[in-house]
Amino acid sequence: MNHSYKSIIVVFSASVLFSGLLTSCSKDNPNHLPSVSPNDYTGKIEGFDSSGQVATANLIAYWNFDDNENEIKSGTAPTSHSNDSYVSNGVKGKALGLNSGYLYYATQIPAFNDTLKSFTVSEWVQILNNGSTPTLTFTLARPGQFWGNINFLLETGQHPASDTSDLVVHPDFADANGGTQDNLNASWLDSYKSPTIGANKWVHLVLTYDYPSNTIQVWANGIKIGAPDYQNRGDNYFQLTKPNEVIIGGWYNNIPGKELTTDTWTVPMTGNIDEIRVYNTALGAADIQALYKLGVAGQ
Repeated sequence: MNHSYKSIIVVFSASVLFSGLLTSCSKDNPNHLPSVSPNDYTGKIEGFDSSGQVATANLIAYWNFDDNENEIKSGTAPTSHSNDSYVSNGVKGKALGLNSGYLYYATQIPAFNDTLKSFTVSEWVQILNNGSTPTLTFTLARPGQFWGNINFLLETGQHPASDTSDLVVHPDFADANGGTQDNLNASWLDSYKSPTIGANKWVHLVLTYDYPSNTIQVWANGIKIGAPDYQNRGDNYFQLTKPNEVIIGGWYNNIPGKELTTDTWTVPMTGNIDEIRVYNTALGAADIQALYKLGVAGQ
């Protein structure tokens, strides 16, 4: 599927919401996280004591935003930033708050190199955009090119983010044939599936890509939501190019001196983001569900 925001794809509005995945806030739930029942009596969740124990050997980049905007594993600090702050009541500790803001890392993080064939990007988000533009939460950017190696895009332009609205998750990756390949949580053959999202809802979003099966998948709150139609991308394999740079919450057009187009819809993110993790493998369902449940438990 090709990206075109001059005539953006319209997805069906009929929705099948995940009942019970997202709950309204309460006095006992100050972080506005979904509820989850403990699965044993030992304090472990899916066999883990904390999110940091999930696929530890495959974790190549991590941002926790606890008074620190550095990528934790490499210590890479942002080169520039705009309209960013720390907010309390993140998923774990504090979170990054963006008010039409971004973080920009011009220094390549060492693990984002030629050996990266498969990947998982996991993040928790609260989106406050009002429906006028899409939101790019995380991109592994390619200098001088509009679309990055990996783009975690939310179609908040068509579906305003509110406590009752549906969210279109539409990530993509750069392929070896010079194009981009995507998946999204909508299909013309299936019912439209989406979590609700808004100012009072933390949502766990995960993007996975597996090589050599060449499959891309989207998850929300531990549930696979990607359209089967777009899961397998044929011979259009992921191709990481160097040098690359990370932008959290923004587009290349937002970085002073880096503007590539005159498009006005590429505005920085408004909302909160927390616990960004990147792995060098496509995590399976058990690990993804563990990350979700551990996040809900604040572990």
